Amino acid sequence: MVRNWALFSFAATVVILIVIAWLVLRKYVKIMLNIIRDTPPPLAMGPRDFERIDGKPVTFRAFDNLNLCGMFLQGQHGGRPKGMIIFAHEFSSDMYSCARYCRPLLKSGYDIFAFDFSGHGESSCEPGYQPRQWPTDREVDDMLGAIAFVEDWLEEQQRPVAIGLFGISRGAGAAILAAQHNPAIRAVITDGAFSSDTTLEHFMKRWAYIFAKVRFVYENHPPQFWRFLRWLLFRECRRKLHCNFPSVLKALRRMRPGLPILFIHGERDSYIPVEQSQLLYDSAPPPKWLWVVPKAKHNQSVVICPEYYAVRTTTFFDEHLAPVSSPPAITTFSPDPAQAQPARDAASPSCPIPSPISANR
Repeated sequence: MVRNWALFSFAATVVILIVIAWLVLRKYVKIMLNIIRDTPPPLAMGPRDFERIDGKPVTFRAFDNLNLCGMFLQGQHGGRPKGMIIFAHEFSSDMYSCARYCRPLLKSGYDIFAFDFSGHGESSCEPGYQPRQWPTDREVDDMLGAIAFVEDWLEEQQRPVAIGLFGISRGAGAAILAAQHNPAIRAVITDGAFSSDTTLEHFMKRWAYIFAKVRFVYENHPPQFWRFLRWLLFRECRRKLHCNFPSVLKALRRMRPGLPILFIHGERDSYIPVEQSQLLYDSAPPPKWLWVVPKAKHNQSVVICPEYYAVRTTTFFDEHLAPVSSPPAITTFSPDPAQAQPARDAASPSCPIPSPISANR
């Protein structure tokens, strides 16, 4: 040891650095795992936020074979619907929240299929599994099951198999992940969408300064450090939470060309920063649009700007779904929710129609 003191010192230094790096990484992973487990989502809906609409109840199977519940809502179309739209609700909500977003679409003549994700509303939940507020493989299986069920239903009704997707927050991520290779999906609207990987990396950086002892260290981590930490975190999630977090960002990069996507995001979203939707928008192939709603918080764009929200969503589907979805006259559902009372717009600041939304690239 005396004769090889230089080599010994070098080896000891390397070992110490590896141990310190491992301890730092373990601490970060533990912190982020606790955030995933315990951070409650923002309260998006109140008991008087919307009037419930009841439709024709159905049950179907998710791709992981769980029983899910859903309902068909018939639009005001006199037997000639403009198209079929699947609504994917946010975390801690249920299929009835579609009334908050979809009344203008029903009034415009679209049929809606809304469903409860597993562990929500009336749907089953895998024993021993707790749903997460981030899009996981479970929500993708639920979404794929809903799409397959609606495809079969449209074929039975001899209607064109053309579907629009309308997803909110976590439901928006699941919609994108399920749509990337399915030619039956003709148009997608997302509100408050995010990708688990980039969003968690954002939270890692935001929270690091609270827990890191040395400021220079947490302010000078290279990008590779955060990506490696994210990989470790998802590996730990698979082991402890028993789920995977697919990347919505990567799904958009692999999205088939020509699928129109409208991204909606609240300017004052303190839960999912608007930059997250900007990242998704930048990664998506055209045609695509991004509408950042002034003064709106997470999932509150429809409350802050109800009139233009209705115009924007119906116009988008009119342009990209209705032209390929118009069937001959069909029989109606029962019951007919189109007779429900019109939505009561929540008190909100004025929201003038903005100049053209981010240019389609």
